[in-house]
Amino acid sequence: MGTGPGRVLVWFYGVFTVAAASRSIVEVIRGFDRAPLAYSLSAVAAVVYGFITYSLVRGGEKARRAALACCAAELLGVLVVGAWTLAEPSAFPDSTVWSDFGMGYLFIPVILPVTGMIWLRRAKRA
Repeated sequence: MGTGPGRVLVWFYGVFTVAAASRSIVEVIRGFDRAPLAYSLSAVAAVVYGFITYSLVRGGEKARRAALACCAAELLGVLVVGAWTLAEPSAFPDSTVWSDFGMGYLFIPVILPVTGMIWLRRAKRA
């Protein structure tokens, strides 16, 4: 799973793990009470990205299935949070990694799980 285009996927998930974790740590230190929902969702995104990265690096059928399930959950999270931030902006005084469908991150948070699911489905056939 971590060969060819899969390496690029591992790289992106690794970068997003560090980015989301760093962001949530800074946000919590600077004032968790300011936007606890947004900051908690950034931390959840970091955990999801980290688990997917680990699963992609580990390899094997069990890890592939776990990564596929997490990519689906990630996509659901991006879509729900993205729609929520547009429908009720007052609930999010600060943005999250998944706000506005990942617009602050060039929409990569919505593209990444789709790409991941495609790659993981192809990896099963290989």
